Amino acid sequence: MEWSIQQVAQLTGTTSRTLRHYDDIGLLPPARIGSNGYRHYDEAALVRLQRILLLRELGLGLGQIAEIVDRETDEQAALEHHLAWLGQERTRLERRIAAVKTTIDALRGGERLMAEKMFDGFDHTQYKDEVEQRWGKDAYADSDRWWRGQSASDKDAFMQRSAQLQRDWIAVAESGAAPDSDEALAVAEHHVAWLTGIPGTPAASGDPDMLKAYVTGLGDMYVADPRFAANYATSAGGTHGAEFVRDALAVYAAERL
Repeated sequence: MEWSIQQVAQLTGTTSRTLRHYDDIGLLPPARIGSNGYRHYDEAALVRLQRILLLRELGLGLGQIAEIVDRETDEQAALEHHLAWLGQERTRLERRIAAVKTTIDALRGGERLMAEKMFDGFDHTQYKDEVEQRWGKDAYADSDRWWRGQSASDKDAFMQRSAQLQRDWIAVAESGAAPDSDEALAVAEHHVAWLTGIPGTPAASGDPDMLKAYVTGLGDMYVADPRFAANYATSAGGTHGAEFVRDALAVYAAERL
């Protein structure tokens, strides 16, 4: 079977322009190009595209994705590995939902919070492979050592600060302010300060150029990765909130870093 570029775009929720770009850079060549110039994709191309989209959800750049899919030629094994990761992610989200519900119930009932139950599902070790692939083994080791050394109250404070940042971003994005407004840049400043406090990340390296690249790269990832885009969801829907965060961080990095 074959599918036209329009059919593939509709099936995947992407655009024909994106698919043509993937072809131009050699990431996803079509099975054939018709006499009318239209691209057509076979089953092998669709499997490759599925892998590409899964890796895009992890926030990887197209260059990294090309390297991975070209290196890992066993499509079935690669997809089985990704399926296992998705299963772990689902389990983690279910545990996190239960933990948050427990906290809400305790707050609503005026009960004492149980710190050991509040962070079920927040285990950062699930991202070990992803972090090491993006930023190296030392980055993960340093961050892991730092997180494990935090007390329950320190972890709680960190998560509350993270949640407050999300609320601040959503509020300023929905206020109608521009990404380069003073209000948006103030939140961006707090965001960068939060990032630089996490050992092991490029933000904590002390290198201004590395920090600038890291901040702008994270902004792009917030839009590309649905896991992060969901954190900044606004009433406008889609990735509007994440795009606002990306644009504000880009302005902050260009003007103040």
